[in-house]
Amino acid sequence: MEQPPLAKPSVTVADVARTAGVSKATAARVLGGYGIVSDAVREKVLAVAKALDYRPNELARSMTTGRSGAIGVVVGDIENPFFSAAVRGISDVARAAGYTVILANSGEDIAAEKDAIRTLIAKRVDGLIVTPSRSREIDHLRDVQRSGRPLALLDRAIPELAVDTVTVDDREAAEAATRLLIEHGHRRLAYVTACDTPEHAYRDLADIYTMSVRHRVEGFLNACDQARIPSPAVRLGAIGREETRELAMDLLRSPEPPTAVLASDSVIALEIFKVARELGLAIPDDLSLITFHDADWTSVTSPPVTVIDQPVHQLGTAVAELLVSRLKGYAGPARHMVIPTRLVARASVALRDPAGRFPVA
Repeated sequence: MEQPPLAKPSVTVADVARTAGVSKATAARVLGGYGIVSDAVREKVLAVAKALDYRPNELARSMTTGRSGAIGVVVGDIENPFFSAAVRGISDVARAAGYTVILANSGEDIAAEKDAIRTLIAKRVDGLIVTPSRSREIDHLRDVQRSGRPLALLDRAIPELAVDTVTVDDREAAEAATRLLIEHGHRRLAYVTACDTPEHAYRDLADIYTMSVRHRVEGFLNACDQARIPSPAVRLGAIGREETRELAMDLLRSPEPPTAVLASDSVIALEIFKVARELGLAIPDDLSLITFHDADWTSVTSPPVTVIDQPVHQLGTAVAELLVSRLKGYAGPARHMVIPTRLVARASVALRDPAGRFPVA
């Protein structure tokens, strides 16, 4: 029986040094990108490393330099197009700065978020970007700060943490979208979000533990209050496709269903759109719909859906740039960037009579 070929031994720093005729310390400085050597020596060592097909041992390099060349990223739901686009922005900036990205998905679960951060710290990442699932449980985020690693927050601010943060104008965006619905004559309004409580019911803003969603609900309710609209609905628990489908069925089959819905993200909006069709409801004649995030599907449906366009890739690039600046030595006070959104009016909002009962001819 033919024996498999023996694995080729890895080329070491010592091998490169011996072939290049320099000391191991000099070769290590060149290959690790630290310290001072002459241009001639650097070129010779790099040429030998290429000829020998030298591959750096990342763990050994991190032990020597204290830097891994990696950034850890923890997001809420990688299947959500919002986070996918943001991570692309982060990766673009990280790669240009010479960093790799290690991605973890929390599923909006605080226990999974804590586990992910512990794992990333164990992997010796140089810094972390986190979309925190809860604004009230932050000891694990303080642990990141205590570890000496820079931390930046994506999309969700936590005022108690003095760290770099990039968000959008959630409160103003939700208020503007709700005003649009009200100006079109809608009086039975609902806001639908993935956030949840043990009772699966909204009582007040204190129930909302995700800061961005709290700001959106606050904007929604402020607009309703200013227009003196009684009992606007805030529905929680749209945490997955099945849960959102059940919630939408319950909401749209209720004795007095909403004539307009503001969805907290495009994944929720898509399920509401599908349920409305399944129930024989026409959009926008029977149900008007607006969603946060200009996902690809929103512009190609019939009708296309009005959206709050969040510059998601820009969010990712901005938070990565803040983190990279920290890694390069910036030690100034925490920075909070708020990026404006844009309300893109399409065809999913209908004009209704003041009672919100039927479309106006």
